[in-house]
Amino acid sequence: GYRMFETLARRRPRIVDENLYRKSAVVIPLIGEKDEMKVLFEVRSDKLRTQPGEICFPGGSCEKGERPRQTALREICEELQLKKRQIQLIGPADIFISPFNMMIYPFFGLLKDYKNTYNASEVGEIFTVPLKFFCSHKPQTWEQKVRIEPAEDFPWERVPGGRNYPWRQGRYPVCFYEYEGADGCVRHIWGLTAKIMENAVSILKAEQMPSEKEL
Repeated sequence: GYRMFETLARRRPRIVDENLYRKSAVVIPLIGEKDEMKVLFEVRSDKLRTQPGEICFPGGSCEKGERPRQTALREICEELQLKKRQIQLIGPADIFISPFNMMIYPFFGLLKDYKNTYNASEVGEIFTVPLKFFCSHKPQTWEQKVRIEPAEDFPWERVPGGRNYPWRQGRYPVCFYEYEGADGCVRHIWGLTAKIMENAVSILKAEQMPSEKEL
């Protein structure tokens, strides 16, 4: 019986119902240009069925048997038409879990010899934003309510209070960065992408912001 306790002591916790989440991985691409570090973003192609025209990081869903790091590397090479030698995955940012059954694994990536290439079937355009912009600008945040909507066949007779049961409500922060480039074009970086970027900045600041030369 005590051997069971020894096994439990060595056990690593997992996320409950992890199999119900759709796992994805993205890369936060960093490019050193003229002694300045920049972050690259994609604008999703208008031809795509999901979220056409939205700003995002390179990435996508994890395939069966694929680790998030492998997914991140595969997706950025496909979307930006890179060879593996052109991208160095430096390390992970924090895992993002959304209330919409999504689990996203972001990675910091350093691009080398990048020639502004991209797969036009998935990417409409690319643009960069100086990393220092995100370090000096906090995103605007709007708190959205998340509530439970029981199914029509929900067994109310098993719940104290029945249909009047006081379900808890959650809050889901939706972030926005507004960036105006040198060309006068205003970009609205928002949602999951903005939340991942905000987390990335907090990690880099905690690591004392490595310089371009160090990267």
